[in-house]
Amino acid sequence: MRLEFIEARDLPDAWFQCVCRIQELGRKYTVERGSYVGQQRLEFDYITVHVKYPGQRPLIPDIPPHLGIPNPVAEGYIEQYLPYLMTPKVQPGEDYTYGERLSGFCYGQYDEIYEINQIEEVITLYKVHGFRTNQACMEVGMPFDITLNDPPCLRLIDTRVQDGKLNFVVYFRSWDLWNGFPANLGAIQLLKEYMAAEIGVEDGEIIAMSKGLHIYDYVWDLAKLRICRS
Repeated sequence: MRLEFIEARDLPDAWFQCVCRIQELGRKYTVERGSYVGQQRLEFDYITVHVKYPGQRPLIPDIPPHLGIPNPVAEGYIEQYLPYLMTPKVQPGEDYTYGERLSGFCYGQYDEIYEINQIEEVITLYKVHGFRTNQACMEVGMPFDITLNDPPCLRLIDTRVQDGKLNFVVYFRSWDLWNGFPANLGAIQLLKEYMAAEIGVEDGEIIAMSKGLHIYDYVWDLAKLRICRS
C-alpha cells in the first residue's frame, strides 16, 4: 500500500491538493460492492491530510469562475448539513445519522434505556478533568454496522487539546473526495468551533485520514478541469 501525506493551509487548499494528487497517484478500480456498484473510482491506498488553519473562511472549495464548473459544495450547504452532524434526529428510512451517533445514541433494553451525547460528554470531560487525557474520543462506528447496506463512512472523531487549542483527528473508512470531503470537513470544522468555545479554548487543527478517499468516474473530467489538465 502507498501512504500519502498532504499538509494544507486551509480546507479549500486541502481539497485542491487532494484533487491534484489523486489524478497522479490514485489507483483505478471498479466498485464490486458498496455505493455505485459497477462504476470506476480513482482512490488513494491511504492518505493523511493535515490542515493547519481549517477555520479560515471560506470553508468550501475555490472554483475560479472562468472554469465554468459548479462548486462541489453550494453556498450555505454546510450550515444546512450541520444538524445532520450535531443533532440526533433521524428521518424515516434512515438507518442512522452521524448526529444520532454523536449526540443522541440510545442503548440498553426494556425499561433501562440510556441516551449518550458524546459531544457534550467530551466538553464536560475537558472542563472537569483537564486536558491531559486520551479518552475524549467520539465514536460513530458500531459493531453492527457491518450488516448495513450503507454503513457509516465517518467512523470516529478523536480530540486533543494542545497548546490551548482544540484539535480533531478524524477517520473515514470510505470518502468521496469531490463532494463529501469538503462538505464533511466544513461541518466538522463548525462542530469543532462550537466545542472549542464551550470548553473555553481556541480553535485548532484537523488531521483527516482515510483508506478510501476517492473520486468517481463521472467527475474525472471536472477534476481535470479544476487543475487545468486536459
